[in-house]
Amino acid sequence: MLSINAHTRLCAVIGNPVEHSLSPAIHNAAFQKLGLNYVYLAFRVESLSGAVAGMRALGNLRGFSVTIPHKVSIIPLLDEIDPTARLIGSVNTIVVEQGKLIGSNTDASGALRALKEGRAMLKGQRVLMVGSGGAARAIAFALAMEPPPIRIEGLTILGILDDERRTLAADVRTKTSLRVEEGPMTDEALRETMRDSQVLIHCTPVGMHPKVKDSCVPAKFLEPHLTVMDIVYNPLDTQLLKDAKAAGCRTIRGIEMFLHQAIGQFELWTGQKAPADVMRAVLESSFSR
Repeated sequence: MLSINAHTRLCAVIGNPVEHSLSPAIHNAAFQKLGLNYVYLAFRVESLSGAVAGMRALGNLRGFSVTIPHKVSIIPLLDEIDPTARLIGSVNTIVVEQGKLIGSNTDASGALRALKEGRAMLKGQRVLMVGSGGAARAIAFALAMEPPPIRIEGLTILGILDDERRTLAADVRTKTSLRVEEGPMTDEALRETMRDSQVLIHCTPVGMHPKVKDSCVPAKFLEPHLTVMDIVYNPLDTQLLKDAKAAGCRTIRGIEMFLHQAIGQFELWTGQKAPADVMRAVLESSFSR
């Protein structure tokens, strides 16, 4: 059991909602495994400026995970933003260092590591991204920031929110040299783009528990040449991943990105190598299948 005392360092997730978050379970298990005097909590935050003022006022705070809807709006409230997070325009991690609040983004590195460990062939390939929210933004920039010799050939973004999708595509084009196309998410656009792409990354909440039968990608469009990654992690095997497996596609579960971004956060806060096996075991035992 964790022993809480006056020297315990506090980490937490801030967002709205946070009741569903499994971050406390995985981080506390990791702290306990390494015998660290840390504890991780979940705070539902509506007043972001008030929460940041609290971070500055209280001692023993070490770091925070930032989730929906605060990943972008928190940026002007922080003291420093690392170059990757600034380029992306989104922060999912805060480190409290000598009174300063420093923003980072481990979604990008987590997604890229999940793709590579899932044996997705990226070099010279065309990638289709479905969705254009915060996670999609991090993944798009992660792909675009790979050096040219191993970078993808191009990225297509399909989504239902026109302004959000167009803004993301314009940002990637402006800040990187990656070729980016975008358009509304229709069945016709999905069919044509999937035929010409080698990697499909699903970045919307469709298919998340409890609506586990939902998918915004028609199964009839899936072909064996595709590697399909779904960032939805509950259930472990979404309807999209089930359909992709049935079509002969290589698949990558959302738990992989979630795990690797959490590992990145843990190591920023503690300066120690995360016990990835413990964190994975907690995740896999917690999600609905």
